[in-house]
Amino acid sequence: MSGASGGEPGVSNRITGGVFFNAVVMGRDIQVTLPAEIRPALTGLPRPAAVFTGREEQVEALLAGLSPDGAGGPLLVSAVAGMAGVGKTELVVQTAHRALREPGWFPGGVLFVDMSGYDPDRRLSAADALLSWLQAIGIPGEHIPAGVQDRARLWRSVLDAYTGRDRRLLLIVDNASSEDQVTPLLPADPAIAVLVTSRHTLDIDARLHDLDVLDQAPAVALVREVIAQRRGADDPRLHAPNQHMSRLADLCAGLPLALRVVTALLADRTHLRPDALADRLRDDQARLDGLSRQQVAVRAAFDLSYRHLTDDQALLYRLLPVNPGPDIATATTAALADLPTDRVAVLLEDLHRAHLVDEPAADRWRMHDLVRLHAADQPPTSPDETPTARHRLFTHYLHTTRAAETHLTPTGPTDTARFPDRQDALRWLDAEHGNLISVCTSAPTHDLPHITTDLAFVLGSYLHVRRHFTDWITISTIRRDICRQTGDRHGEGAAWNSLGSALRQVRRFDEAITAYTTARDIFQQLGERRGEGQAWNNLGNALSEVRRFDEAVDAYTTFRDICLQLGDRNGEGTAWNNLGNTFRQVRRFDEAITAHTNDLTICLQLGNRHGEAQAWNNLGRVLVEVRRFDEAAVTHTMARDIYHQLDDRHGEGTAWGNVGIALYELRRFAEAVVAHTMARDIFHQLGDRHGEGTAWADLGNALAGVRRFDEAITAHTTARDIFQQLGDRHREGLAWNNLGNALSEVRRFDEAVDAFTAARDIYRQLDDRHSEGTAWGNLGVALYCLYRFDEAITAYTTALEMLHPLGDRHREGMAWKNLGNALDQVRRFDEARICRQRAVDAFVEAGDAESAALVRTALDERRS
Repeated sequence: MSGASGGEPGVSNRITGGVFFNAVVMGRDIQVTLPAEIRPALTGLPRPAAVFTGREEQVEALLAGLSPDGAGGPLLVSAVAGMAGVGKTELVVQTAHRALREPGWFPGGVLFVDMSGYDPDRRLSAADALLSWLQAIGIPGEHIPAGVQDRARLWRSVLDAYTGRDRRLLLIVDNASSEDQVTPLLPADPAIAVLVTSRHTLDIDARLHDLDVLDQAPAVALVREVIAQRRGADDPRLHAPNQHMSRLADLCAGLPLALRVVTALLADRTHLRPDALADRLRDDQARLDGLSRQQVAVRAAFDLSYRHLTDDQALLYRLLPVNPGPDIATATTAALADLPTDRVAVLLEDLHRAHLVDEPAADRWRMHDLVRLHAADQPPTSPDETPTARHRLFTHYLHTTRAAETHLTPTGPTDTARFPDRQDALRWLDAEHGNLISVCTSAPTHDLPHITTDLAFVLGSYLHVRRHFTDWITISTIRRDICRQTGDRHGEGAAWNSLGSALRQVRRFDEAITAYTTARDIFQQLGERRGEGQAWNNLGNALSEVRRFDEAVDAYTTFRDICLQLGDRNGEGTAWNNLGNTFRQVRRFDEAITAHTNDLTICLQLGNRHGEAQAWNNLGRVLVEVRRFDEAAVTHTMARDIYHQLDDRHGEGTAWGNVGIALYELRRFAEAVVAHTMARDIFHQLGDRHGEGTAWADLGNALAGVRRFDEAITAHTTARDIFQQLGDRHREGLAWNNLGNALSEVRRFDEAVDAFTAARDIYRQLDDRHSEGTAWGNLGVALYCLYRFDEAITAYTTALEMLHPLGDRHREGMAWKNLGNALDQVRRFDEARICRQRAVDAFVEAGDAESAALVRTALDERRS
């Protein structure tokens, strides 16, 4: 992608080497590396039942529509007369698994979502489903729009990208109750196949496949096959008179759900005869008035099965609907029921054999929505049975999340009793993500608002790590509202602080500044100086993001002064650190060195090893800016070693990158390549795309230093792609600039001009005068090499106008020297001589004696 001279960088929408470019998010280009395949295990596609019969004709009809030679588009599997339990989901699951085994049909994989359209407590909106799917294919949370229409546009662009790369996807939208749940999920391209299930005929312009009950013969076959599969072909009941089996099938109204529940009773009880079971089922149905035949069949089957449960099985059956999320783990179920985990595992297997729960994935369980409604409708043995269980469950989620969160922050002790390491903690949080958000949103309706406020606070670290920023905003907003309603002003201030951090991550900086300002004002009114100080610090972070550095300095200074008043030495060190970083941004390097040195002193006094490593790292970054490269290499090495000792892999990766930068400036290029490769690999392992992009950019520079230019171009292109994906415009500009340098080295000057132009335009939009001046200087070099000397002179002159007021004497010296060379080419020799003299002066002021000597020699040669 290249930018047009003098305007916005060009916009592209294409696939190149598996990377998706698209200008649909927040007015910017993004790039997403598409997964090679979206596997069923990663998207919740249920496993097919072992026994499936009587639907072969329907499966073949659906497969004909799904095949690459079929018509494509949505296929709606609808229940005749809105019947539940007719087997719609099982039909599409069986069909999907068969289609995925067909070579070349769906090389991109499958995306499945259960819309829970007929369960008011779990019903998904189209926006929620799109969020889930977009995250599944790798769109970062901060780039997923809030509105359903914007998400739908992005989703359709992603689908176009998959189709364009011959990665055809299969989409499954299960259990939808209305058109508004489905329409935004449908692709624009009719070649993309979609399976939709609903109890009703939806107006979604789909080919309709009505699904009716099983006829008697396949219904009887289903009963016999389940018994044979569970008990073996020699079970004597398989030879019972056919009329007994037919009677059972008729009493179940041909509904597969009822048939499976009833047949499970036969399979589990070898003494139970089909005719006796049919008698019991008939008697139960006689008690049910005012229901349709199908409703009677299902309800009677559930009632009959429920009465056969033991007390513990029945208790678990009644309590499972208490979980507000999509499924539940065995260990969590044990907390819900207040029973030992091994005992609960047995009970869940019992319910699974009874076809009252499904196991969509190993060690995770869920109920069909009809079963769930039946279970929730059963009377408890005591009035406090359900509320007490809910409190146990929600408290379990809260306490376990707290234990997991200790592994996500680099400071403080970790709870290894529950989770041995960070990866184990993240695996649990990933598996329970949907449940935890559901607990946060539903707890207030069950008079448990403290669960929401506490869990929303604890979840912040995880949601930040996994970039689930939309969820973070949602639960922080709920937390804020609860605190406001209950008059908890302190909690409200903390919630505003958290909300500001989530908003800052999705680059809604103005709203983040408002949130932090509100938090600050609340804490000021309460006289809560510690909370006020934290709000000032966060406000400084947001102001820095919008490059309002003077205001950021004021915010950090206020934070520092509050910490001094409170005797909070650790907070004071943080303030000095943030001040140092801001001073570096505005090129007040002496003040930055002082600030980081103060931070370092405090950390050493407190024995804060992590803070010490951070201070060494940031001090080294300033030392690089003032060209004290040997000292910078030492300080970054100190930081790296401390991070390694602390097992802080992220900090270690950052320090490795900074070591590489110092080594590069010392012209120890081969060592720099090793350092940046270490950083890249660490960030890749951690899933930190931003850190990985930075490492690729620095590695590209080091590779150019050892003249491995083709690899350098690849590295800079990768860095650019990552930063575009993340929406980091400043880093994207840097990557374009570095790419231009590498292209220049292999004499691809036209491409280099495009790259430098893109960098220049980005920096202009960001009002980064220093970086824009640098890009103008580099653009001048590329134009010079193309013999476009007049344009090069304009570029160098513009660079000087920007760099001189900022005091960057080294880059100013380079621009004067290059301007002199260009003026020579147009025979303006007197002006060229003046430029070279000014270059010498600038290099001397910058302390770069070597460059000054080289220009002085050239000047003397021209005089002679």
